[in-house]
Amino acid sequence: MEYIVVFLGGAAASASALIIWYFSYLAILKGQKQLLKNGYERLKSDAFKLKQQATEIANRQNKVEEDIAYKLLSQEKELESRRQKAEEVISAQTKDFELKRQQINKEIAQLEAKKVSYNDMLLENNRLKKDLFNLSVQIRKMERDHASIIQHQEEINQKANQLGNKYLEDHVSWIGKQLTANNFGSCKQKLLNMIADCRGIGFDVQEEKEQALIEDLKKDFEKTVRDEFNRQEQARIKAQIREEEKLAREIEKQIQESEREQAAIKAALEKALIEAKEEHTAEVDRLEAKLKEAEEKLERAKSRAQLTKAGNVYVLSNIGSFGEGVFKIGMTRRLEPMDRVKELGDASVPFPFDVHMMISCDDAPTLENAIHRELHKQRLNKVNFRKEYFHADIESIRKIVESNHGEVSYVAKPEALQYYESINIKDEDYEFVEHTVESLREEEGAPIIDDL
Repeated sequence: MEYIVVFLGGAAASASALIIWYFSYLAILKGQKQLLKNGYERLKSDAFKLKQQATEIANRQNKVEEDIAYKLLSQEKELESRRQKAEEVISAQTKDFELKRQQINKEIAQLEAKKVSYNDMLLENNRLKKDLFNLSVQIRKMERDHASIIQHQEEINQKANQLGNKYLEDHVSWIGKQLTANNFGSCKQKLLNMIADCRGIGFDVQEEKEQALIEDLKKDFEKTVRDEFNRQEQARIKAQIREEEKLAREIEKQIQESEREQAAIKAALEKALIEAKEEHTAEVDRLEAKLKEAEEKLERAKSRAQLTKAGNVYVLSNIGSFGEGVFKIGMTRRLEPMDRVKELGDASVPFPFDVHMMISCDDAPTLENAIHRELHKQRLNKVNFRKEYFHADIESIRKIVESNHGEVSYVAKPEALQYYESINIKDEDYEFVEHTVESLREEEGAPIIDDL
């Protein structure tokens, strides 16, 4: 209300000033008009000019009066608009004040309703004490339960560690059984993967334990390499002995048969000569021819093992040396055909051959020639036909063999163990393998394995 009074007082003062100015201005105009009237007589000679000036002054006076009236009207309208706005603001503030008063009264009523008496507070305090006592009892019980849970968890962790150790030991043992002289890198990677799996399921394998397992694997590898040296050397010696014994038996048998036949023919020849009294007869000629034939038979018997057609046709690959889809197809008459395979994989190629087929047959040259004819256009060396390498796939070779020999067993995918081990082995593992092999080779009396 005070703002409104001040506002209206200011507006009234402004209007009063305008009115005073207006009347003052009218008074001045009246004075001027009187002066003009008094000078009219003096300036009658110049009446026309004065009339014009009077007309102009009258026009100006009318314009000024109109402007003043318009301004007064505008100010009155503005004052009325301001008054209405002020009333609206006052009304809105009044409503707001009323709402706030009602809210304050409501809050006061709520506070009054929340008042608690001393007796009520005393009862509430007793209840709180009982609740605190119950909570203390529950806390002690929870502490005992927590201790029991911790103990149970420790037992579970102990059992989990036992299971984890058992799992670790079993897999380490399994990896050790898979270890050969050619797969140290892959076995080590399996060991590292297994340790990572253990850590992934929450079984912590310490770094010291990991290093100890790797060292054990290295020791097992050294033993495996040594055993492989000894095994292959013993196998080579046994195979050589078997081959020599068999060859000796065959030669001895053929010689004995030929010698018996020669002895019988010589005895018959001597008897025929005695009966013929040193005369040259047809029987003597016949016996001499037969003796010569027996001698030739003896020579043929000695070389029969080398001239027989029985043998083995082999289909080999060496993807580390020649790439995929290249096969060597040949034959061998050796009693141990794998000796020929090992011989082919000697120092002339970086990796040993993989055997896809080893076909034993009575006429190995015929089967070999049949396969070569079918694959003639797929030879690698199209100038020297003694080079038995072909671009082909194993299924095509199988069909050719079965059409000329019958059903045959074969290996479709080559193992290529040393090749894959070579491209996958890490530098540190390669250095360890190299050191192990070289140290064994330097030992006095240690055999050298060419196809290790």
